[in-house]
Amino acid sequence: MTRTVAHYVDSDIVGGAEEAALHLLAALDPARWRPVLFHHADPGVTAFVERATRLGVATRAVPRPVDGRAWKQVLHFRGALRAERPAVFHAHLSWPLACKYGVLAAWLARVPAIVATAQLYIDFYQVPTGQRDQRLLMSAMRRVIAVSDEVRERYRLTLNVPAEKLVVVRNGIPIPPVRPRDPALRAELVRGRPDFVVLTPARFHEQKGHAYLLEAAALVPDATFVLAGEGELRPAMEQRARDLGVMDRCVFLGQRPDVPELLAAADLFVLPSLFEGLPLSVLEAMAAERPVVATAIGGTDEAVVDGVTGVLVPPRDPAALAAAIHRLRSDPALSSRLARAARARVEAEFSAEAMARGIMQVYDALVGTGAP
Repeated sequence: MTRTVAHYVDSDIVGGAEEAALHLLAALDPARWRPVLFHHADPGVTAFVERATRLGVATRAVPRPVDGRAWKQVLHFRGALRAERPAVFHAHLSWPLACKYGVLAAWLARVPAIVATAQLYIDFYQVPTGQRDQRLLMSAMRRVIAVSDEVRERYRLTLNVPAEKLVVVRNGIPIPPVRPRDPALRAELVRGRPDFVVLTPARFHEQKGHAYLLEAAALVPDATFVLAGEGELRPAMEQRARDLGVMDRCVFLGQRPDVPELLAAADLFVLPSLFEGLPLSVLEAMAAERPVVATAIGGTDEAVVDGVTGVLVPPRDPAALAAAIHRLRSDPALSSRLARAARARVEAEFSAEAMARGIMQVYDALVGTGAP
């Protein structure tokens, strides 16, 4: 029997939570679960909705609840949910208070099972009603699917979510064939700069640690640093690169749709984040058979095994980051060994199909066997 699962994202931009949701939508078994994607009509998610539509997923735009009219819009959302009659409502959380109005609408619509995927823990206690809203949100949920042990423990210890409500299903990605390098793209990235390309595809946000990457770049004169992404900190990071004297070896690409091609063109992937849930970019680099240098933080260290599938360094430590880049630049055999092991690990443990199987098991446990 095919049941309907209503997926909901409340973002106005596309980030990791939305990308992970797309991977799940593509990998669900259509003979068992019919997905419907609820979203808001924001320009920043237009491409995301179009990608879901190309997957054959039904999409439904609902008004974004705003102060003064929130109840009216929540009731509209409730009606839209009742029309679909889902067995499961699945919220995709980019932070603990995401999707709260959708969860309320699902509760009012008496959806049998409300679940959420928690991609990341971010402190929210500066929000005036944050603690109250969080308690209400969690009380409505039957299960919270954490993407890593790190996220599960933060929700359990910091947000006091009962252990029996928490389950870990790690993020997964489609595993493509290893892509050959495009010589023209490689030449464009190097263009007279040092012929060793370090790639960091990440939005310019304090979380991602770009400032420490640029300080490391100043210690690695024989490498070109390619930064793909946008964000409010990009102008500040460009100025920081000029101040450090590394702008001539840094390439700020902006938002790019060709990250797989960029990975193939690069020699090394680096992610110097300060905190993560389980970053898709690391999994994508591993799948692309690129050697990985990343920070030893919760979530990332569940994908990258130091010395086996990559190199982990302490966060906020440009000297350690530079030393790791030097090490892999000077030892191609080590880089190749780590990259091959990384690809094998992703294939074995972090595929989109494995993620979908785990999440469908959660659905089935709630509405198939009547688990509490």
